[in-house]
Amino acid sequence: MDTLRKIKKVKAMVSLFVVCALVAPALAFADSSASEEMVMIPGGAFLMGVDKEVNVDTEKMSKIQQLKYAVSREAFHDEGPAHNVILDPYYIDRFEVSNKHFGEFIKATGHPAPAYWDDHRRDKPQQPVSGVNWNDATAYCSWSNKRLPTEAEWEKAARGPDGFKYPWGNDLDPSKANFGRKAELTANVDAYPEGKSPYGLYNMAGNVFEWVNDWYDPNYYKTKTQTVNPTGPNEGVFLSATGTYVDRIAVGKKRSIRGGSWYAPAESITNTHRFWNDPMNNSYGVGLGFRCARSIEDNSLLHARTFYMDALIHMGAEKYPKAMKSIEKALSKDAANPEYLKLKEIIGKQVR
Repeated sequence: MDTLRKIKKVKAMVSLFVVCALVAPALAFADSSASEEMVMIPGGAFLMGVDKEVNVDTEKMSKIQQLKYAVSREAFHDEGPAHNVILDPYYIDRFEVSNKHFGEFIKATGHPAPAYWDDHRRDKPQQPVSGVNWNDATAYCSWSNKRLPTEAEWEKAARGPDGFKYPWGNDLDPSKANFGRKAELTANVDAYPEGKSPYGLYNMAGNVFEWVNDWYDPNYYKTKTQTVNPTGPNEGVFLSATGTYVDRIAVGKKRSIRGGSWYAPAESITNTHRFWNDPMNNSYGVGLGFRCARSIEDNSLLHARTFYMDALIHMGAEKYPKAMKSIEKALSKDAANPEYLKLKEIIGKQVR
């Protein structure tokens, strides 16, 4: 009977591992080929966006209220519907780009200094660079052999494998992020460690809004056709220059920004919140910054994932020696992966 219980327990664990592999693993880890300040986000599927039920009776509104509502954030519903997205593994900066690092970029390239560069309230080396437009952010990432993350990459890195509402969980906790003007300025990029995302990223909520690569379209989730490594709409929609919701004068196409800022309200710091700004605008909310990402060019990690999946399949068929060979192949290409090490331990108990 004990043996039967053990077999059932192992099968249950195998099922759990299979599910985790398909919907993206819970653990992130640093790869020796990447900077210590980058985190590797594992590939796989995740649920992007959120479904919101909005019941608004516009017929009871005055004409002026109807006009205001038509251009309000509530009318956009731009965070839904929730939809499955599949991403390849990638690296993303653990911290927002700091003044120190942006200063090195300016010194090396002669790139113009951003807004607020000489503002003593936000010019400390470890504060995030702020007052940068989309082109400044893109130029820095390119110089550092990186790129801006896509909206999907940014959101997955913030939500973690459990799809949290905030980087730290599903409940708002003002002690874990810099928002709502409680500090009246930006915090250091390594501040609020208790508010890290499950993958270990700092300040994904608050501090500075972060530029991402995508054009902004409030209806993109409703009309999307790209579910594997989505890069956003082909072009942005015309919205107001400042990013305000009450003015949709067609003055320019916008890029997406994420994460809220020290100046922004609590509603802006959820992991699914989407906002926009003109690519040339560098001053909205006194908090426009960014972090960079990098694609994984080395296919060995993808090969390791394939061997890992083979091991899971062999375990499901109770072919434990074959499962052990597969997981050892995975570890030969990715020796420090905690998932693979844990699976090898489980298989080893069955091979003995």
